[in-house]
Amino acid sequence: MAKQRRSGDEVADRIIEWGITEKLETCFDRAEKMKPCPIGGSGACCSMCHMGPCRLVGKNAEESVVGVCGASLATVAARNFARMIAGGTAAHSDHSRDMVFTLLAVANGETRDFQITDVRKLYRVAGYLDIEFEGRQVNDVARDVASTLISDFGRQKGEINFARRAPKKTLERWRKWNVVPRGIDREVSEAMHRTTMGVDHDPDHILLHGLRTALADGWGGSMISTDVTDILFGTPMPVKAEASLGIFKDDEVNIVVHGHEPTLSEKIVDVVSEPEMIEYAKSRGARGINLGGMCCTANEVLMRHGIPTAGGFTNQELGVMTGLIDVLTVDVQCIMPAITELSKKFHTKIITTSEKAKIPGAVHIEYDEHRAKEVAREIVRTACDNFPNRKAKGSHITDKFPMIAGFSHEYIEYMQGGRWRGSFRPLNDAIMAGRIRGVVGLAGCDNPRVTSTGIHRYLAAELIKNDVLIVSTGCGSAACGTAGWLTPEMALENAGPGLREVCEAIGIPPILHLGACVDNSRILTIASAMAAEGGLSDEIGGMPAVGIAPEWMSEKAIAIGSYLAASGVPVIFGGESPVEASREVTRILTEVWFERFRGAMHFEPDPEKMLSLALTYIDKAREALKLKKYEPGKFGTEKVLMDMAARRDIERAAKPHVGL
Repeated sequence: MAKQRRSGDEVADRIIEWGITEKLETCFDRAEKMKPCPIGGSGACCSMCHMGPCRLVGKNAEESVVGVCGASLATVAARNFARMIAGGTAAHSDHSRDMVFTLLAVANGETRDFQITDVRKLYRVAGYLDIEFEGRQVNDVARDVASTLISDFGRQKGEINFARRAPKKTLERWRKWNVVPRGIDREVSEAMHRTTMGVDHDPDHILLHGLRTALADGWGGSMISTDVTDILFGTPMPVKAEASLGIFKDDEVNIVVHGHEPTLSEKIVDVVSEPEMIEYAKSRGARGINLGGMCCTANEVLMRHGIPTAGGFTNQELGVMTGLIDVLTVDVQCIMPAITELSKKFHTKIITTSEKAKIPGAVHIEYDEHRAKEVAREIVRTACDNFPNRKAKGSHITDKFPMIAGFSHEYIEYMQGGRWRGSFRPLNDAIMAGRIRGVVGLAGCDNPRVTSTGIHRYLAAELIKNDVLIVSTGCGSAACGTAGWLTPEMALENAGPGLREVCEAIGIPPILHLGACVDNSRILTIASAMAAEGGLSDEIGGMPAVGIAPEWMSEKAIAIGSYLAASGVPVIFGGESPVEASREVTRILTEVWFERFRGAMHFEPDPEKMLSLALTYIDKAREALKLKKYEPGKFGTEKVLMDMAARRDIERAAKPHVGL
């Protein structure tokens, strides 16, 4: 029997195998040795107080086993899940807060190293916030936008500003169930309070607040971060780049930016091309400077500058093992502390840059937005100084793949109708006619407990074969990019006939790279625009659309999945369920959430079943909307355009497909 590959990426797998011969330990080895706890992994362990931890296990545990305080298994599983949502929301929103404060510093003239790049996007966001911009100074508008967005973090009552960007009917559902976020920090804080020992014990009530907290991420922190990053650094549009661990160069200084916050990375992009820096690199024996990225920082600089990516989460140790990285600079989120110990066996310097995150064994060069370029130059000089220390040892790889990235909401709108007639009508029409069966958001982390990136790749290939358009973010995008699948040619070779026809007409890949993990908010605004365009559902719920996180590992993924579900998107997560121990909590996440919000959250370890479930959701949605039945290669010409009253009649007549 053939040994199961550890990574679906052949390049990564070769480095892993080389590391085994060199007795180098990676996350793949640790995943084999460190098996997950079956009690905690299924949500049956409570560690909220020092009377425990309590393990709620045994025959009929849901009915008969309680913790020392009397908490039921359903309560414990719901509290654990809500805390994961709070953790993920805090991570995205702390990132977002830093972005808004940078915008405010620019508006106030407190930093010379940043400026507003996309004034058009600034005005668009000002319009969402009812801020007047005609005839005003750009920095004055930016100051008002930043101040208004900052208020969303600390607001105690009312509703966050961007909730109004949701379709009216979606917002009505949120208000009915009291899940519209008031303030981002308030919801995170209250989630932690509610799940403290002795507070909220109703699993449904706990999870409703979990959804309110998640919505504070999707329609608050993440959406704010996406918009402000576009304002500061430019709204992405398609750009050519390369992907693979083969992006590093033997004769140049190799610098990698890794993590999630784009501000310092933007300045590193600027300074590596400065003549003085290039001459400095040459003085150390290098021909030049080569910049690459990993994880979501990679996606940020890839989307805007075409900087190549070395891949996602599980590739960070493998990058060090090429022996070619002179500096790996990290900020926050998804950083493996193991990289510092591994780097000692090579010459790579690990540089931490955030005041929030240090790693023992790393060099710390702290980022300061008021002297951003100075910090960036220090990092680049450190890399140049380290170039002569490069050792021959390492698994040197040359394979790399072309890719196209940069499909923002604004560009998708533009590519369907031009600058003055931008529209989502062609996409809606293609779905109604059956050329496009539906849309899947393929996102989330890659995970060493499975064949890393392999499930992403399997689902991507099968979905586009079935005429499903994919929008991807984060490490999901990296998985597709390092497979060589983010090119228009991919559609010609692998997509179904309807999707291929649409991709050929527009000149796009069948998988649209939307950006970093915070940019899942682009999925929300795209879905809202499709609802506003008409012809499909008059809310996000009910559209032939599904979210999939096939290899998730982070709390951030749980927050993302929850805000998509609350917005009306059924979501499928790969792997075992973190609430599997509780039938009641599982029922709430699937049946109850679907009934209330038209979204749900499923956990399914089998990739084939994940695919089947996604296609079933899409086809059931098409049926409920009275769209043409999907038949490969058979496209309708009729456009089922109904007014919203007719749509509501259809919806009332349609039975919810609960328990899929």
